[in-house]
Amino acid sequence: MSANTASTTTGKPSGPRSRIPKVPFWAQIVAGLVLGVLFGWIAREFGVGWLKETLGHIGDIFIQLLKLAVAPLVFFAILVSITNLRKVNNAARLAGQTLLWFMITSLIAVAIGLTIGLLTNPGEGTGLTPKDGALPKKEGSWIDFLTGIVPTDVITPFTELNVLQIVFLAAVAGIAALALGDKAKPILSLSEAVLELLQKALWWVIRLAPLGTVGLIGFAIADYGWDLIGKYATFTADVYIGCALVLFGVYPLLLATVAKVNPVHFFRGAWPAIQLAFISRSSVGTMPLTQKVTERLGVPKEYTSFAVPFGATTKMDGCAAIYPALAAIFIAEFFDVTLTLQDYLLIVFVSVVGSAATAGLTGATVMLTLTLSTLGLPLEGVGLLLAIEPILDMARTATNVAGQALVPVIVAAREKILDHDAYTSATSSPIDETPEDTRPAPVAA
Repeated sequence: MSANTASTTTGKPSGPRSRIPKVPFWAQIVAGLVLGVLFGWIAREFGVGWLKETLGHIGDIFIQLLKLAVAPLVFFAILVSITNLRKVNNAARLAGQTLLWFMITSLIAVAIGLTIGLLTNPGEGTGLTPKDGALPKKEGSWIDFLTGIVPTDVITPFTELNVLQIVFLAAVAGIAALALGDKAKPILSLSEAVLELLQKALWWVIRLAPLGTVGLIGFAIADYGWDLIGKYATFTADVYIGCALVLFGVYPLLLATVAKVNPVHFFRGAWPAIQLAFISRSSVGTMPLTQKVTERLGVPKEYTSFAVPFGATTKMDGCAAIYPALAAIFIAEFFDVTLTLQDYLLIVFVSVVGSAATAGLTGATVMLTLTLSTLGLPLEGVGLLLAIEPILDMARTATNVAGQALVPVIVAAREKILDHDAYTSATSSPIDETPEDTRPAPVAA
């Protein structure tokens, strides 16, 4: 009997199986960061125009792919999440607790932003002049905010990507579906199928995040350079320090004292969503991943499907709390305007109540103009900060998304519906990572 025959009869492969090692998603992101910084430095230092342009195109395409799904994703996610509440006991209580903790964490975040701003005086010694500022293309006011919630038609919110109006339409549709009961089942089944389709397509885009990282980081370095960032050194440091204090100080404290769970497990489970948010700068674009990691942390799916979409459009501790507080102080100091106690209270009010104005998209310009117009500060100050907007938005969005996963965990723990076994066993591996194929190799013929 030949050796090959013997191998066949024993059911063992005739040769060793080769396997390409799988690089963890977090390692791919880190590699993208390193390559982005390297390519960006090369493009700027040596004036390589085509490299800068290529990096810009790569980053733009990645963001466009994320935005492509935003309008339908928000609509169907909110609609389905509202109807899913009927499957949850004490749905009204859960919704109320979610909103309450959104407001509590926003209040803490804006307080931290104000404290840091008052201690560091970020608007002094920048070397900038008022002519460096410019009026923003899009402004926000309380009248626009309140009247802008209700759309004039059902098409424009989707074509102009007005997320707040899309949320309004989805909420109305969801409540109407609940009122119809069984008659709405066909629509709900279709909505759930469309939502799964959109999330599947967005997963494919999310897998491109390492490549998007190269483009976004690389273009930021090539375009802005370290000299420009240096002019905003104090303000940039303030934003990152404020976000870090909320992300790694306030959130762990709330998890340990309010939810009474180990914060390490939270960050281990939520890390894929936090790192994608840092790169993509889009809470809505990250929403499917945020929802998955929150479920992995032991929060019931029926509640998660409501809390995360709701949070992705209204829960913005970075963009709507820390940032506008610091920016208002920066702009007031820059234009030599003295803020009073009443002004600081107004900042707190706008940050806690008006956070939906940010609408889960990249950037927080509308929220900042809303804050400035409420305080009567020059809107030209917005133009001063737009120069480093992408750099700031990374830390802000990562903080936003972490908070959007945090609150459902806190509420679930307080309401005793958190799966503690799932929470403690959560890993930082990508959600769609499948176990290694352990099936036996095919038998040689």
